[in-house]
Amino acid sequence: MSKAPPTAAVPDLGLIRRVRDEDDDEPIQKPLEWSLIRRLFTYAAPVQGKLTALSVMSVVRSAQLPAFAWMTALIINGPIARGDFSGLWWGVGGYALLALWTDGMFHFRQRYALEIGETVVNGLRAELFAKVQRQPMGFFHRMKIGRIIGRMTSDVEAVRVGIQDVLFVSAVQAGQMLFAAVVMAASDWVLFLVVIGLAPILWVINRRFRGQLSVYSRAASDSFSRVTATLAESVNGIRVTQGFVRQETNAGLFRHLLADHSRYSIALARTSAILTPLLELNSQFFVAILLMFGGWRVYHGYMDVGALITFFLLANQFFAPIAIIGNQYNQALVAMAGAERVFKLIDAQPDWEDAADATALPDPRCPGAPSPSGRSHESAPPAPGGVRIEFRSVTFGYDSARPVLHDVTFTAEPGQTIALVGHTGSGKTSIINLAAKFYLPTAGELLVDGREIRTLTSQSLHRQMGMVQQQNFLFEGTVLDNIRVAKPGATEDEVRAAAAQLDCLDLLEALPRGLHTEVGERGGALSVGQRQLVCFARALLADPRLVILDEATSAIDALTEARLQRALAVLLRGRTSFVVAHRLSTIRHADCVLVLDQGRIVERGAHADLLAQGGRYAALYRQFVQVDERV
Repeated sequence: MSKAPPTAAVPDLGLIRRVRDEDDDEPIQKPLEWSLIRRLFTYAAPVQGKLTALSVMSVVRSAQLPAFAWMTALIINGPIARGDFSGLWWGVGGYALLALWTDGMFHFRQRYALEIGETVVNGLRAELFAKVQRQPMGFFHRMKIGRIIGRMTSDVEAVRVGIQDVLFVSAVQAGQMLFAAVVMAASDWVLFLVVIGLAPILWVINRRFRGQLSVYSRAASDSFSRVTATLAESVNGIRVTQGFVRQETNAGLFRHLLADHSRYSIALARTSAILTPLLELNSQFFVAILLMFGGWRVYHGYMDVGALITFFLLANQFFAPIAIIGNQYNQALVAMAGAERVFKLIDAQPDWEDAADATALPDPRCPGAPSPSGRSHESAPPAPGGVRIEFRSVTFGYDSARPVLHDVTFTAEPGQTIALVGHTGSGKTSIINLAAKFYLPTAGELLVDGREIRTLTSQSLHRQMGMVQQQNFLFEGTVLDNIRVAKPGATEDEVRAAAAQLDCLDLLEALPRGLHTEVGERGGALSVGQRQLVCFARALLADPRLVILDEATSAIDALTEARLQRALAVLLRGRTSFVVAHRLSTIRHADCVLVLDQGRIVERGAHADLLAQGGRYAALYRQFVQVDERV
């Protein structure tokens, strides 16, 4: 009996189509744009002197190359034709000096081109990174990490090639053609008119293939971006891939994307492979025409053989760059596409930014800090350890057309712990995202210490905030380095004191190298629970006024959590805190529990009061008890 082929090997064409549709809003064709080129060279300002010198050297080299042909013709028509051996030595000596001068300038031209390219690339990457870092959270929900990496790597590298190789090489070749044309016109303007008459043919051929090259180069660049994005997503989700045995399915999808990229790359190479030989063939065809007309003019005495030799040596300098420029043109299209994509990301306007007149949130932890200004008359002064957060009829949606929070109103007094309870998708995370100013309300007001959150700078609020999430990110480095993220200037003793206050110092010191243990990429060298402990210590070290715990104890075993409850009491004491948790031990001690359902607060009150009401919270509580008992 025949065996059916495994369905896992068949790529998900619907997913491929969705991935491919992401870039459909970007134009496929990207011709050369001087505005992009001018903008790129603004990043060369630190090496402006070298850029000027390189431009001069490019012009000089454009004249040097035809000068070789001109000197060769002089030597042939002069000393060699007359049999002047002494004159020949002088001519060859002058030729050698010109060669040394040309090669010396070529060294500096290459060196300066590399330095300018590196300066531009470094400036682009620095600005790109800084711009991405300033984007609000909504940007990262829309933009795939692979596309950001693609901009930073392949697109910027394409720009580097365009600057270091394409631009200056093409400038030299174009200048070489210009200088050769001038000398040819001076040698025999009638024969030069024949050359000018043939030029439109080259222009038509170049015009015919330029559109195809532009389409294929952009498509190849876009398809490579999709390959990068899929690779990054697959690596980040490797646990899910292996856990659900999707290796073959994902491999089939990736092979399809690779085949897609290869198809565009091969089409690009084929078009280029047609254009370059065609240009070269036409160059040879033009030489044959010049031989016929030139021979006719020599035969009828309109020019001598020496002038014809000079003309043909210069004609070679005129036609030779055509094939080179044709090759460079393809790379120029790729560089233009890369520059456009990079600048599109750099120019991407954030969904929102701090208002121009926004001011810092006063910090009572700092000696001599001023009291908060602009506080509404009904707002109580903030306690030194906490902030006052008030939601007034707040409505919010990640897509403004589809709100996820509706008319939410409550107040968190300084030092209070607010527990957020509800089923998945009820709006708990949206509330803490708003309180942390990761997003802004769609409607209503959100006040921090009596001031509308839009009037506060984001950094000043975040400096007074500590956050521990269910899936916490650790940076490459040691445990000590990751705890110090909250306070880079902290000493090791301060870090140890924070861990000891959390009653987890012994657990961290039990690691192979204690606090100096390398956590690995994304914290992979630590267990999930150990990563959570590091994040708790990081939050405590920041000495925050606002603490946000988003399912922060879900990854910690019951024994460790029992130790952490005492430490959490220390962490939360005197600080305003929002707690999203299903563990009853955390919810039970909250000052106020907000029960959410479909973005609305349906119940609120203390734990005991809500249980006594026997409503939605009591039902959820019974579910949590059953879960905890099973655990």
